[in-house]
Amino acid sequence: MNVLLGLGGSDESVKTLRQTIERTREVGDDLTVVVVDKPEAKRSQDEMYRQAVDQLETVGLDDVTVETLEGDPGSALVNYAEQGEYDQLVIGGGTLSPMGKIQLGPITEFVLLNAPTTVKLVR
Repeated sequence: MNVLLGLGGSDESVKTLRQTIERTREVGDDLTVVVVDKPEAKRSQDEMYRQAVDQLETVGLDDVTVETLEGDPGSALVNYAEQGEYDQLVIGGGTLSPMGKIQLGPITEFVLLNAPTTVKLVR
């Protein structure tokens, strides 16, 4: 499977990175990682990029492309996905409301509604 992983700088992105790397090692997916610019995120774009590269190198996945995207995070991710032939787009996001319902942020919602491929949401 050809998988595109979209990362911001949140804790959900770190968890999503770990889970996606684990799956890639188990089943041999082709993986591309893109890091969007979210100024309000816990980690900067450069910090998240470095973390992705370091984790991939640690597990021996040196052939994975890791890139940064500029501009609006949701639009940049959807546009990137449209340029490739990806089977799945993986993103982290969503929190639970007090009633137990999932709440999506604006970027996650935009990607879910506009992505040209299947979207896997990791919570």
